Amino acid sequence: MRAAIERVVTGRTELVRTTLAVLLAEGHLLLEDVPGVGKTTLAKALARTIDCSVGRIQFTPDLLPSDLTGVNIYRAQTNEFEFRPGPVFAHVVIGDEINRASPKTQSALLECMQEAQATVDGRTYRLPRPFFVVATQNPVEMEGTYPLPEAQRDRFMARLTVGYPSIESELDMLDLQESADPLAQLQAVTDAAQIGRLIDVSRRLYAAPAVKRYVVDLVTATRHDNGLRLGASPRAAIQLLRAAKGVAAMAGRDHVLPDDVQGLAPAVLAHRLLPSTESRLAGRSTEAIVSDLVAAVPVPATAGDGAARRAFG
Repeated sequence: MRAAIERVVTGRTELVRTTLAVLLAEGHLLLEDVPGVGKTTLAKALARTIDCSVGRIQFTPDLLPSDLTGVNIYRAQTNEFEFRPGPVFAHVVIGDEINRASPKTQSALLECMQEAQATVDGRTYRLPRPFFVVATQNPVEMEGTYPLPEAQRDRFMARLTVGYPSIESELDMLDLQESADPLAQLQAVTDAAQIGRLIDVSRRLYAAPAVKRYVVDLVTATRHDNGLRLGASPRAAIQLLRAAKGVAAMAGRDHVLPDDVQGLAPAVLAHRLLPSTESRLAGRSTEAIVSDLVAAVPVPATAGDGAARRAFG
């Protein structure tokens, strides 16, 4: 999957790796950047590498919650209501420019993302497994955007910034897309059932007690930092550990290392935090605060966990 996606999204190896780690961790991904840098292309490339159902939602100010979850339609022939599922009833859901929709419509995804189900007219419908939401958003300084509320941001396991490619990668992009669309030529390399098995394998990876304590120490540090007025929730700790297991699985290991946690901490924690007034005035981002905390929180020694890993294996 990494090799296939990188044929379309060139020069962003770390971005692709983290995206797939979130997929293996059964999380959801938020891609934030200016228009035109490849956010939707990355989401489409990921969806095309999996032989599964894909739903795409173009968020606009007039979008209604029922446009996402579906509606009940009355059938005169049968004298009954028939449920017509919306685009969220898919394995991979691509939400394009999610912060252009109203908060009411954004909130329709809360139940779907947290509980993998949707409730319509008092009836609850289960969503397929795996269920992976890849949403893109423009910076809040752009016109016509609504900032995502804290509860919605907390549902996303990670927020990534695509960024501009290097000169060499951009030249390769021009060569690749000069005469053909590489996205159109992308073929599926796996299916939903295989992804489900990979998720189960990732969940069973061993995390030493010291590594779990390290995750909790990082999250706790965000709650006591003077540069923040809102720290990370317990959900953040759970999702940070699951994402670290996804990275470890992709590296071929049966256990999580502190390095896995450190590398993912800014992407998993920063978007959940609210900076203090002093931090905003000083231009200090939440990503910078998390990086400082990673450098300050002591890293555990896990050398003595070999016996536990062998017992787990």
